[in-house]
Amino acid sequence: MNQLSAETIAIVKATAPALRQHGVAITTAMYARLFQDASIKDMFDQAAQESGEQPKRLAAAILGYAENIDKLQALGGAVERMVQRHVETGVKPEHYPKVAQALLPAIRDVLGEDVATDAVLEAWGKAYWFLADILIGKEAQAYEDAEAA
Repeated sequence: MNQLSAETIAIVKATAPALRQHGVAITTAMYARLFQDASIKDMFDQAAQESGEQPKRLAAAILGYAENIDKLQALGGAVERMVQRHVETGVKPEHYPKVAQALLPAIRDVLGEDVATDAVLEAWGKAYWFLADILIGKEAQAYEDAEAA
C-alpha cells in the first residue's frame, strides 16, 4: 500500500481547524449529493440523517482522521467500528468512488476555493483513498469471515 507523502499529511492536518468549524456543513452537503443515488440513500438510517446524528458522526470521524493522519494507529478503534458498520449495511468497494465524488466537492462548496484549493482537494483525495483502501481490505476480510462462520 502506498504511504501518504509528508506534503499530503501536512495539507490535510492544516485543514483540521476548518473541519472543526465547518465539518457538519461539509458532511450535510456531502450526503445531499450522495443521496441523489437512491440505492445509496436506502443503505442509510434516515432517522439518523434527519436528526443530524449521522452528519455529526461522520464530521467527527473526518476531523479525527485529519488530526491523526500522521499517527493512524490512534484511529484503530474508529476504523474497526467503521468496518463493522459498513459490513452491517452492505458497503462494497464500488461505493467508495461515489462517496469521494460527493465529499470532495462538498469540501469546496462549504470552505470555498480560497481554503479548498486544488492542492487541498488533491491532498484530501489521496487521504480519502488511502483510508478507503484500508477499509476495503478490512471489510473484504470481515465479509469472508462472516461467510465462513
